[in-house]
Amino acid sequence: MTSTYNDVRAVIEGRIATEMANSPAYQVAYPNTAFTPPTDAPWLSVDIQFGDNTYVTLLAPTTGRNRQSGVLTVNIFADVGTGAAAAYTIAERVKDLFDRKTVNEVMFDAASGPSQVASGLSDSFYQVQVSVSFDAYLS
Repeated sequence: MTSTYNDVRAVIEGRIATEMANSPAYQVAYPNTAFTPPTDAPWLSVDIQFGDNTYVTLLAPTTGRNRQSGVLTVNIFADVGTGAAAAYTIAERVKDLFDRKTVNEVMFDAASGPSQVASGLSDSFYQVQVSVSFDAYLS
């Protein structure tokens, strides 16, 4: 059961960490953690944005539930000049983790992307992005 923002974050980051540890494995950058991008392999960055929070029940504050919406954005970086295939293959893995799935009461919508993004990091990365909106019920 999800009851806090950190519960939702743990569900999302845990699924990504487990999948990206599988072969072929890729490094993942999470918010506010030290990370040095690899120079010889694709890698990912994860961003979770919480949005609207609305009443679901009108019970007392400690027993009521709210519906919390949000968007998961995963940026996938690959070396420039190597084609889009590697980035799209990783994007497919991310999509398959969340697309129309419910995990520990976090309900994910259909995934969007991969969409090509102009990378602000440097000219050495080709970047695509997958995003998935979600709803979670918080106590």
